[in-house]
Amino acid sequence: MDRRTFVAATAALAGGAFPGCARTQPFRPRHRGAGHDDDRPAPPSGLAIWPGPPPGGGGPTGREHVSASGAVTRVAIPRLTVLRPARPNGAAMLIAAGGGYRRIEVQKEAMPAAGWLASIGVTAFVLTYRLPPEDWAAGSLAPFQDAGRAIRTMRGQAGHLGIDPRRIGVLGFSSGGHLLGMQTACAERLDYAPIDALDRESGRPDLTMLVYPIVTLEPPYQHTSSRRVLIGDHPTPVESARWSVQTHVHSGLAPFFLAQAADDPVSNPQNTAILQAACESAGVRVERHLFPTGGHGFGLGAPGTQTVEWPAMAESWMRRERFV
Repeated sequence: MDRRTFVAATAALAGGAFPGCARTQPFRPRHRGAGHDDDRPAPPSGLAIWPGPPPGGGGPTGREHVSASGAVTRVAIPRLTVLRPARPNGAAMLIAAGGGYRRIEVQKEAMPAAGWLASIGVTAFVLTYRLPPEDWAAGSLAPFQDAGRAIRTMRGQAGHLGIDPRRIGVLGFSSGGHLLGMQTACAERLDYAPIDALDRESGRPDLTMLVYPIVTLEPPYQHTSSRRVLIGDHPTPVESARWSVQTHVHSGLAPFFLAQAADDPVSNPQNTAILQAACESAGVRVERHLFPTGGHGFGLGAPGTQTVEWPAMAESWMRRERFV
């Protein structure tokens, strides 16, 4: 397909269904101009998930930025960074770090998690996804398009990547938890016009792990960067519900593992409680761990708190689920 002929499918935030949960009609997006494709920076290392520009075009120009703490912004080329175990067991995990949809905490959250997963035989795929504020034509849909395409890429290229297409899980932190929670709940819908054979693959993860996730954008838990970036400061109740994970949970979903600290100042602990209740109501297997302290953004665990126990708990859970 010509790189300039990409089209994206989206719904208007006012009145349309959430992008991951309802099919929408393709629209022809705006482009930056005839020279934009030629001006794109060279791809950073990793596996690009789109064969050309992402659906809709637009996005930042110039070099990708990595902060002193390893947070990534100005993502022009969404991609997967693969960390392979010394002894792979066939299982694979897509990892999305948080950052309020304004940045991606790759070094703080994603890479340590990838190292842990590789140590237990799981091939880790770190997703560097587009950020909605960075002038993408797809707007708030951009990271959701990337998450769905990433799973389809992993499944469609499983033989080449050396993984089992029936054992592909997801692990999300904070807003990355919102991203992959929505992908889990709305897995079989495309947020863009199909591009190639990979888009015929299932976007359904085989299990889902969310750590201090943003789950709901509804009051009284709406005071997050994720809500502001995705739907603004004054969304309607319908918009808030449409972009909340728990409203899309239904029977047949992959099992959930949830971990959070009771003193989380960013994602109210009710986020995981609400998701647990939605799963139980729908008959979806769910395991939730609420630790007394640890705050937000503890990654693999905050020293001196019980949050350091969650990776071992998750490994035991994955074994019970016959994932590893």
